[in-house]
Amino acid sequence: MSKKNGTGKQQSVLFSQEEISKLLESVPSNLRAYIDSLQNQISNMSAIGLGLSKEKDMDKLLEMILLEAKRIANADGGTLYMMTDDQRLKFTIMITDSLNIHMGGTSGKEIPFYPVKLYMDDGQPNKTMIAANAGLTGDTINIPDAYTAKGFDFSGTKAFDEKTGYRSKSFLTVPLKNHEAEIIGVLQLLNAQDVKTKKVISFSDSVQISVEALSSQAAVTITNKNLIRDLEILFESFIKLIASAIDAKSPYTGGHCARVPEITLMLAESVNEINDGPFAGVHFTDKEMYELKIAAWLHDCGKVTTPEAVVDKGTKLETIYDRIHTVATRFEVLRRDEEIKYLKKQLKIQKNDSLIENEKKEALKKARSLYLKRIKQQEDDKSFIEEANVGGEFMSQERKDRVNKIASYRWKDNGSPKPFFSEDEVYNLCISRGTLTPEERKIINDHIVVTIDMLEQLPYPKHLRNVPEFAGGHHEKLDGTGYPKGLNHSEMSVQAKIMAIADIFEALTARDRPYKKGKTLSQAMRILGFMKNDAHIDTELFEVFVQEKIYLKYAEAFLNPEQIDEVEL
Repeated sequence: MSKKNGTGKQQSVLFSQEEISKLLESVPSNLRAYIDSLQNQISNMSAIGLGLSKEKDMDKLLEMILLEAKRIANADGGTLYMMTDDQRLKFTIMITDSLNIHMGGTSGKEIPFYPVKLYMDDGQPNKTMIAANAGLTGDTINIPDAYTAKGFDFSGTKAFDEKTGYRSKSFLTVPLKNHEAEIIGVLQLLNAQDVKTKKVISFSDSVQISVEALSSQAAVTITNKNLIRDLEILFESFIKLIASAIDAKSPYTGGHCARVPEITLMLAESVNEINDGPFAGVHFTDKEMYELKIAAWLHDCGKVTTPEAVVDKGTKLETIYDRIHTVATRFEVLRRDEEIKYLKKQLKIQKNDSLIENEKKEALKKARSLYLKRIKQQEDDKSFIEEANVGGEFMSQERKDRVNKIASYRWKDNGSPKPFFSEDEVYNLCISRGTLTPEERKIINDHIVVTIDMLEQLPYPKHLRNVPEFAGGHHEKLDGTGYPKGLNHSEMSVQAKIMAIADIFEALTARDRPYKKGKTLSQAMRILGFMKNDAHIDTELFEVFVQEKIYLKYAEAFLNPEQIDEVEL
């Protein structure tokens, strides 16, 4: 409290506990009981406010609201309705203590009643139903006795009473309004009871005020929880939209963006279940698992900037189109020229009068043999180039030499002799692995730099701040030879190491790549084993991947049956 000093200013005065006790002794017992009751009520309201703010599970939260309202009013029963998008009140929780009824909420029992319509089929407001009326008007309705109340339809209540032997009497129906005065639900209490006699009484004005205060607090809490949930759904949908954009841009990577999170979470969940060994002290909370899932979905988001001609390069000669068709035309020109040369030689031999008939036949035979030999060589070369253009795991030096030999051929373009291959075509056809040149592979690899740059610009909440690190580290290697930062074992998080394994395994087994078939399980696991031995992936995580048969769980869900073979562990 405060009092004025000599200057007229107020100054604080503190009472000791002993002085407070003496003051309370002079207060009449009934007033003291009322003060104690108010103190308890304030304490309970503070406790329920704290509880509402902490509870994450919506079913538990809603049940907590109803139970607290019942406690405040000492009510035998209560129902909580939540507003649906089509303007109806859905039964969410029903509790009646004396009938041992508990449905909805955390009970696991479905409520077998249809939602209450706010508007009738003819469009008229449903004001005769007490819950609907409160949902329409936003007014609290306090009815001492349902059997004598006017203006409301309690036929359903009376039928329930007749069936169960119950006597529904006093009702307190309070709308739940959020901070924008929108009605998001209705709280209805049934049969207030006298604390001492247990006799059913009306809901008092003080009880009504307390329940209305609780309802207002609860509505704001529910709205905030729903808003957070809706924002999370929106955020995840936006992330998946990015993945679908990559999918639309390139059918060879969209499936990858969706499948890597599956493997990532499988491995992370297995790590969570380990209670000994190197991961005994590692446990991902729900928030950390969510953070890892978001990172996995976003790990290749930088590919939206990668040129389609590189992402979709299905063959070595492909640019905007596959130049193998142009090469095929050149082979046809060579064939045509050989045929013309052969026909001219035939004609020349036929017209050569200095040759006798047998000599002419022998010359024609040699000319035809040479023609067929050259045509056969051209067909073989064409088939070889078509095969080389597809790409693969390895191209030997011998095959590269043959490409260069074919490149030395000359062909006529509109009568002008030209090299059979351009330097760029030779360079692409001699790619050792896959279909990408080193320059194109760098463009592909740069997607991770773009991914990190993009993700680091987002204003993350606290529980998502590691997304850029997790997503950006899946191409790092434990020996420091990865990219883009060249991190080593000690500099990488467990989550980034998990994503590295998931990314590699998905890429090895994917059957939608333009330049290769999806590998079998045994082939993929063998390659992962080599990468483990070369310190490219984490040894302990790979052991979990093997021992928990994550590779098989994923295969059964996502791979073709012919890819699932026996893996020798």
